[in-house]
Order: sequence, then C-alpha cells, then structure tokens
Amino acid sequence: MKAMILAAGLGTRLRPLTDQRPKALVELCGTPLIQIVIRKLVQAGVDQIVINVHHFAEKVVEYVEGHSGFGVHVEFSREPLILGTGGGLQKVARFFAGPEPFFLHNVDIVADIDLVALLNYHRTRGALATLAVQVRPTSRPLAIDNKGLLCGRMGHALNRVPDGGVRSMGYSGIQVISPGMLPLLSETPPFSLIDAEIRLCADHEIVAYDIGNAHWWDVGSREALADAERAFRSGSVIAWW
Repeated sequence: MKAMILAAGLGTRLRPLTDQRPKALVELCGTPLIQIVIRKLVQAGVDQIVINVHHFAEKVVEYVEGHSGFGVHVEFSREPLILGTGGGLQKVARFFAGPEPFFLHNVDIVADIDLVALLNYHRTRGALATLAVQVRPTSRPLAIDNKGLLCGRMGHALNRVPDGGVRSMGYSGIQVISPGMLPLLSETPPFSLIDAEIRLCADHEIVAYDIGNAHWWDVGSREALADAERAFRSGSVIAWW
C-alpha cells in the first residue's frame, strides 16, 4: 500500500514555530507531525510513502531518514517552487504506477479516522477518489449530493447535477485516490487538487466519506495545535503514535 504526505507548505499560520523549522517538524505533545502521520498510515497497512518537501526540506529528510523511515520505504519529492497540492501529486505520478489506490494525507491533519474503513469504502464505490469529509464550519465548503458524490463548491455553480439536494461539508485533508485519476490532472502547477477534482466531478465519480464525529484537527494554525494538545494531554483522545 502506498501513500503521499503533503508537507511542502510554508506553515505561515504556525509562525514563529516555523521560522526555523518546517511545518512537518512542529511538535504535538512532543512528537513531530510527520511522525504522527507516518505512524497513522503504517497502522493502515502503508509500506511505501512519498513526501513532498520545500520549506527547510533537508530537515524533513534528515529527520525521517534518521529514524529509518519508521520502518517503511520513504522517498522525497523536492519542490524548489511550491507546486500546490495538485502539482505536488502530479510530479510524483510515477511513484503510483499500477492499479492499487493510495492515500493522500496532509501533514498538518491529526485525526483518529479509521483509514482502513476509508480505503474499503473507496474500493466498494469504485470511485476516482474518495474524500474524507465532515459537517463543520469551513470557508470553502464542498457540495455533496444524496448519493455522496462531489458536485462542486457551495455558493458556486455546480459542476455536476446533484441527485436530490446537496449538503455542505468540509474536506478533511485525507483521501484515497485511484491511479486512473493521475493522467486526468491536466492543470499547470501550482494548482489545488481539490479544485481539479471539482472539475473532474463533472464526468467522474468523486465520492465523499463522512467521518462523522471522529476527532479531527487542522493543526496548521497555533490555535488548533494548542486545542489538539489539550485534548491529547487530557486523555479525552488517545494518541496512536
């Protein structure tokens, strides 16, 4: 099983924590985010990972290689210029040669989502991609129809005619992708993968997987990082790393 971790961001919302280190090495309860995400993926059966890096790239490489990749095969995709989530994936398409779906996981997402259940749901639906989503406030909500299909963004013209009404849901920074989607990414970097998927949903099935009440944090901001820290230290959420 393969996966990509998106770790090339500048981490501007975490400053000054990211003034001298990459976002991937910012710590939650004393553990760098990159380690937390790798261990989550390994527990789901992942044994090959590619990580894109930019800001203090060599510090990420040194840390992961210094821990022997946490027991799995790890490659790095260096981006002299940030390519965006879509361009970053487009650059490493050769890593995902073959028929098997793979995980895409943002490095600043900490969640106790059952990744195996997400993967199984993706296989059952046979979709081009399956997005982990949740009903929550977000500045860029997705429009999901009654069949669980992505139709576009709320507040914009929909790219797909919905089955029944649409629900407003937030993307959770984790998804499963079928390799068949990679040749369809025709945008020029930098570009957003979600924006490309909204384009593709007109002719292909991009499925939403509702994570319900799972604990989830986008720890790319200092406020969310502090909130997650309180939850794990209080014991209300059990750490998996």
